Amino acid sequence: MMELNGRPVTPGELATLALYDYGHFTSMRVEDMRVRGLSLHLDRLLGDCRVLHGVDLDLDRVRHLARRAAASASSPVVVRVTVFDPELDMAHPAAKAQPEILVTTRPAPADLSPLALGAVHYERDLPEVKHSGLFGTVFHRRMARLGGHDDVLFVDGLSRVTEGPTWNIGFVRAGRVVWPESNRLNGVTMRLLNDAMSRAGIPFDSADIDTDDIAAMSAAFVINATTGPRPVRSIDGVELSVDEPLLATLRREYAAIPGEPL
Repeated sequence: MMELNGRPVTPGELATLALYDYGHFTSMRVEDMRVRGLSLHLDRLLGDCRVLHGVDLDLDRVRHLARRAAASASSPVVVRVTVFDPELDMAHPAAKAQPEILVTTRPAPADLSPLALGAVHYERDLPEVKHSGLFGTVFHRRMARLGGHDDVLFVDGLSRVTEGPTWNIGFVRAGRVVWPESNRLNGVTMRLLNDAMSRAGIPFDSADIDTDDIAAMSAAFVINATTGPRPVRSIDGVELSVDEPLLATLRREYAAIPGEPL
C-alpha cells in the first residue's frame, strides 16, 4: 500500500522524490496496532523535518495516516513514513518547504537467521538523520551480497565500525554490550534496548571499535525496528558466536518492551 496524505499517490507526485531523493523517513513495526518506541519514531520525524525542511511536522496527522495504513494490513506489518516536498525545485532548494506525508506498508520480515557481514569503507551523508538518500547503502549492500555476504557493515576512514545500511550494530565483549562510538544514526531500537538493558542490569557502553578489534569480540548483533536484535555469525570471515547467552537475553528483554498504541 502507498498513500500520500491518506489517498492513493500518483506517479507525478513521486517525481521529485524519485529524481532528487531529498526527504527523510522512519520505519515502524506495527503489531496489533501498537509500536515499540512510537514516541521516539515521532520525535525523529519532527527533528529530521526541521533539519531538512526547516518547518515543523504535524505529528497527529502522521499518527492518523500511519494508523490508517496499519489497519488495512495484516499484523505484524512494517509502516514507513516518508516526509518530502513534492514541489521541491532543484534550482531553488532554499524556498519555503511544504513537506507532505507518504505512507507505505510491507510485510514484517520473519527471517532472523544469523548474518555474515562484509565490511566496506563508507560514510553516509548527515548520518544523524534518517534520510532517504539510499544510493550508497543499496549499492554497498548489493556488492556485499554479490560477494557472498548477507549484508554490509560500514566503517569510516579510520577503519572504525559505524553502522549498517538499515541497522545499528552492537558487540558483546567480556559480558557487556559495546556500541560503536563513531558517527552513526542514533537508532530508535538501539535506544529502546539501552533502556531495557538498564532496567535488567545488563552493562553496556560505547567505544571506538576498529576492524582489528572484531576478533576480540565474543559475539555481535544488528538491531532495527523491523526485527529487533539479530545475531551476526561473521564479519569479513572472522567467526562470532551465535550461541552467546547474552544474545538470547537481549532478544528476550527487547520482546518484553510494551508497544505504544498507534
